Order: sequence, then C-alpha cells, then structure tokens
Amino acid sequence: MRLAITMLAVPMLLVGASPALAKGCIRGAAAGGVAGHFVGRGHAIAGAAVGCVVAHHHYAQQAKAQKAAREAHR
Repeated sequence: MRLAITMLAVPMLLVGASPALAKGCIRGAAAGGVAGHFVGRGHAIAGAAVGCVVAHHHYAQQAKAQKAAREAHR
C-alpha cells in the first residue's frame, strides 16, 4: 500500500511543480494506466505513474527545445 501511495504522490509533485506541463502528465498517466491494465493485475497504478513521469519529461524537453529555437531565431 505504501508503494501505491508513493507511486501516486510522485506524479502529483511533478504536476504541482510545473502546472504548464500538467497536460503531458495527464496524457501519459492515461496511456500508462491503460498499458499497465493490460499487463496484469495491479500494474495500472504503476503504469500511470511511470507514464506521467515519461510524458512530463518528454514535454519538458520539447518546451526547452522550442524556447531555444525561439531565442536562436531572434
């Protein structure tokens, strides 16, 4: 049970730290939850947590690249 709470707390901290990228976390959590559901019993929560972290990282990198492109274009 502690693991489940921890797996839910980590994505919530990421969302709280960067609300602009929350959309990526929600999309990743949805996809990860579905994938985890198909893997087996109890993996949906872990899949949602991992999906949130991966999508958050992806969108953060994408935002950083867009910012660098805008600054280089000036």
